[in-house]
Amino acid sequence: MSEVETRKPQSRLQEQFAQINDLLQRQRQAEELLRRHGGEHKRAESLMQRQNRAELQRCLDGLHPADIAYILEALPLEDRLVVWQRVKADRDGDILLEVSDAVRESLIADMDEGEILAAIEPLDSDELADLVEDLPPEVLPELMASLDPQQREQVQSALSYDEDQVGALMDFEMVTIREDVTLEVVLRYLRRFDELPEQTDKIFVINQDSVLTGVLPLKWLVVNSPDKSVGDVMARDVNTFLPTDDADDAAQAFERYDLISAPVVDGEGRLIGRLTIDVMVDRIREESESEALGRAGLRQEEDIFSSVWASVRNRWSWLAINLVTAFLASRVIGLFQGSIEKLVVLATLMPIVASIGGSSGNQTIIKIVRAIATDQVGLSAIWRLLRKELGVAFFNGLIWGGVIGCVVALMYHDIPLGLVMTVAMVLEQMLAAVMGVGIPMMMLRLGRDPAMGSNIFLVFMTDSGGFFIFLGLASIFLLH
Repeated sequence: MSEVETRKPQSRLQEQFAQINDLLQRQRQAEELLRRHGGEHKRAESLMQRQNRAELQRCLDGLHPADIAYILEALPLEDRLVVWQRVKADRDGDILLEVSDAVRESLIADMDEGEILAAIEPLDSDELADLVEDLPPEVLPELMASLDPQQREQVQSALSYDEDQVGALMDFEMVTIREDVTLEVVLRYLRRFDELPEQTDKIFVINQDSVLTGVLPLKWLVVNSPDKSVGDVMARDVNTFLPTDDADDAAQAFERYDLISAPVVDGEGRLIGRLTIDVMVDRIREESESEALGRAGLRQEEDIFSSVWASVRNRWSWLAINLVTAFLASRVIGLFQGSIEKLVVLATLMPIVASIGGSSGNQTIIKIVRAIATDQVGLSAIWRLLRKELGVAFFNGLIWGGVIGCVVALMYHDIPLGLVMTVAMVLEQMLAAVMGVGIPMMMLRLGRDPAMGSNIFLVFMTDSGGFFIFLGLASIFLLH
């Protein structure tokens, strides 16, 4: 985008959202009155509608595309499309880039081929590559034909890489110079630009074969004498990435080295693109959201206002698995039905054991999944992690199991019951530690996402295991 825009603070954005909601409500009321009345009332209500639409247009014109995307995602489909139709056509492409995949699908479905092409043709090559997969197939030939040869090659290059590779995220807009020119020449060269590409904190230095030889940070350009050559000032030790590198590894490098932009080179060192901090932040956010969805067993991001059947399709599989695991856990309780009938208090205490085990295991699994995601641990560390987590679990179980054991003994005037509660808590904590380490490591060993559905398996193991441990101990030591 050429204009300078800033995103609004969240409180201000909420005010704008409330204002837009109010305008939409007034418009619905005006439409209802328009259907009921005629004559002078009809003309007055039609004028009211036009005023509402004009005010809605003014509100949207003052918002950053990301803020409009936020509002669109927060509106039901009918209201979303009303707002979308009031957005100026020259901003459509920027907004489509900002909204979630699920919402983007609903917006594109409301556009005809001409509107889609008009919205996306002004975008940069890397931005086009982000949208291509969501476009109707009949639009693609005309889109590719409208691009110049360089843009077409860049789009095809970006599409040739998997979405989790650096090549799919790289930007092709960058400033390059030669190292044998002076800083004064560089300054004159930069002044010829109407504006520099976004996130330009450094200029890439290449030789006549387009091989990257270094970078010239803009701050060094400003503070050094204009008579110095680029080669004397530039940094030669540069963080570079290959287009086939893992995007998550690149995001971690940006975080670790506080990068704003970084060059992407091919196998022979030729500069072919760059990565920027805004893309990396988006990547980190998307991976975080994906991990959170995966822990809940959701396969993909879901439009909060999507149809009932779309939501059912997204959620049913893991709910089915959860139902099966819950049924199996209930059968564990069934094994001890006779013990529960003889000592009813067991039914009130066994959820405590299972619940604390689930909470402890969840803490462990979050730590392990996070460490795997950041490449801090791998399969080789499993035994060291297991020993450490078992130690933590033992002492936590001993401390808090002792506390709840004393409470139970005092409440029910039954010291053996309190001791059983304490031992069950210790064993349940240790089981939760084994599951918290073992489940994500097993998923990693099988080549699956360690976060995907891990909570469901953890809950099953801690619930069924907790019930079995507590009721088994009670049956052995209290009822025989």
